[in-house]
Amino acid sequence: MNAILCDVFLPLCSLSRFGLDYYQSMRALLFAVEEINANPRFLPNITLGFQIFDTCTAVRRAAQGTLWMLSGGQEITSNYNCFPESHLAGIIGDSASVRAIIMAQILGLSRYPQISYLATSPILSNRDLFPSFFRTIPSDEFQAIGLAQLVSHFGWTWVGLLAVDTDYGQFGIQLVKQEIVKAGACVAFSEDIVTGKPNRNAPHIAQVIKASTAKVVIVISADYDLLIVQEELLTQNVTGRIWIASEAWATSTLLSDKKLQAILVGTIGFAIHGGLISGFPEYFKSLSPFDHLYDAFIREFWEQAFSCKWLDDLADNTTFRGCTGNEKMESLKMKIDIRITLNVYSAVYAFAWALKNLIDCKPGTGPFKSGSCANISSFHPWHVSDGPPCFAFQCLPSFSIHVAGGEKTLTINNSAITWIYGETQVPLSKCSRSCPVGFMKVALPGKPSCCYDCARCHQGEISNQTDAVVCHQCSPETWPNLQQDQCIPRVIDFLAYEDLLGLSMATMSVSSSAVPLGILSIFIVYQTTPIVRANNYSLSCLLLLSLFLCFLCSLGFIGYPQPEKCLLRQVAFGMVFALCISCVLAKTITVVIAFNATKPGSRLRKWTGVKVSKSVVMFCTCIQFSICVLWVSFSPPFPEQDTKTQPGVIIYSCNEGSPFAFWIMLGYLGLLASISFIVAFLARRLPDSFNEAKLITFSMLAFLSVWVSFIPAYLSARGMYTVAMEVFAILSSSWAVVGCIFVPKCFIVLFRPNMNSREHLMGKGQR
Repeated sequence: MNAILCDVFLPLCSLSRFGLDYYQSMRALLFAVEEINANPRFLPNITLGFQIFDTCTAVRRAAQGTLWMLSGGQEITSNYNCFPESHLAGIIGDSASVRAIIMAQILGLSRYPQISYLATSPILSNRDLFPSFFRTIPSDEFQAIGLAQLVSHFGWTWVGLLAVDTDYGQFGIQLVKQEIVKAGACVAFSEDIVTGKPNRNAPHIAQVIKASTAKVVIVISADYDLLIVQEELLTQNVTGRIWIASEAWATSTLLSDKKLQAILVGTIGFAIHGGLISGFPEYFKSLSPFDHLYDAFIREFWEQAFSCKWLDDLADNTTFRGCTGNEKMESLKMKIDIRITLNVYSAVYAFAWALKNLIDCKPGTGPFKSGSCANISSFHPWHVSDGPPCFAFQCLPSFSIHVAGGEKTLTINNSAITWIYGETQVPLSKCSRSCPVGFMKVALPGKPSCCYDCARCHQGEISNQTDAVVCHQCSPETWPNLQQDQCIPRVIDFLAYEDLLGLSMATMSVSSSAVPLGILSIFIVYQTTPIVRANNYSLSCLLLLSLFLCFLCSLGFIGYPQPEKCLLRQVAFGMVFALCISCVLAKTITVVIAFNATKPGSRLRKWTGVKVSKSVVMFCTCIQFSICVLWVSFSPPFPEQDTKTQPGVIIYSCNEGSPFAFWIMLGYLGLLASISFIVAFLARRLPDSFNEAKLITFSMLAFLSVWVSFIPAYLSARGMYTVAMEVFAILSSSWAVVGCIFVPKCFIVLFRPNMNSREHLMGKGQR
């Protein structure tokens, strides 16, 4: 029968105390070996043995033990084994990454397979550096992803980092930092637990945590190193922090220490995958120091577990009670470890399955050169590590790598967590307060991205979520509400008939248009009277008709701006007003010619006919017509939607196409009115009891005053008030002409008939 050894490294002593958890792991190893050896069909004619070495958490001891085991368990002699009858299948251990790395570097030279049950450093996954290293626990890469997802799940963006200054802590903290930043969070501080100092740099760490605004601290460390830091935090009364534990202390008895509850309550973290080993609890509880005399550690375990001392170790003045060996394991409150023990148990079975594959190998189908197989009686170490691919931990049913950090979503029952101070709400840990809706984050120079100010969204933009990075522009038809958290339809603005302003102006326009018609009817009825005949009856009728159209043309500016309306309204306004002012100018010229033609020898007698007035009206109107034709031909007005002038308002208006053409048209009207005013002003002293030149002077003065005032008002008004200003100017200027020229005549015709005579008209001039 062949004997095959598995050497095991366990840190049974730590800080002068016996490690109860690791003793359970050692017993899980023995249980697995006994279970395998008890099954003759699993490894026939093979007896699995073991050697155990206590590293006491020291790197030097781990290196020493590795060389000691490679030398056969005697004096350390490189490349020498004094037990050729037993084959060393591999080594299980060590628990800490820093010690496992030293061992892997030594064992990798001879390709001795090594399986660690607790070393999680990601560097150990490098097959070029550590070709014969395996493990039954996932790499810290997956834990780092999990920790970052945990931070994101609770909405924490401002966290502190603590890590032991070993390879385990430093590699782990680098990965965690990368994943946290990738998830959108920021690191408030990053400090090392210095294992080379007795106080572990705890005073400095406590001051940093106390001064920081971060309420969440991720710790990657073993419990015995963290204990010193926690005691210092308790001394300085640093509480109110949420601790996120790495797998090295997430299930530690440190969390149940009553004196540390004020600091550690609410701690969360990731534990090592666990599972109950069938039959192991009963096996462990059946232990007795009398039945396991070969176990060099059971006496220490017994003393630690039952708080007693063996009689041969007791001093005379001791206060300890004595150990009898009859104490019952069932009376202990110690829980059976289901995590480390399962990993150790799995590591033993990994070696057993590798050996079984060597036994079951058939020549021609083997994993080695030319399909050869290794001889189980004379195999080399690399035959085990390079054997069938089912040798690594991923073959075991106890662990599935994709669960730790793959595509599955992290799910947490928040209601089952008791936070600090007994709160049920998730505590906040942010560098800056959340920006409410309607605001966006603004980065602070020289600060991490999680530290920011909140600024209102710009005009026309919204943000409908807290902590928005950017605000979103509303569509042209919408505008932000007062809170700037949603886009609402813009207010539509134009001078509508439904509005009070539009309705009143439309009513005024229609009612005012009746006045020129009424005066025209009076003139028709009294056309034979002297005062009507003396004021050029035909020209007056034409002027009244043009004034009628002037009042009505203002209706083209009221209502929804349609393309046809935009095209014609300014043209119609320009033409009827040009006709109106041309008639006024013709009347003024006619008055001047008529009075001067009466002088002896005057050459103006031949110009006293109606041809002059008609020619003036035609000529002046044609000029305006030419301006309007050119305007409409080259740059016609068109409807537009203006969303920039007034925030939150869509102004439906008519774009004049060519502002230059518009002001030319308006300027031409001003020119005609100015000429009429000047000519009428010069003719105001002509002899006549009813001199029409005076009336024309006042009418043109009022007309010009209205339109001069219109210019600044038009340029300063916005929306429908721009249109209202022009309508008001049209109505006012039209009323100025009607009131100044025709109202006095109608008053005489209707109420002073005695003044409506040729004698009266000529009498005042003769006196």
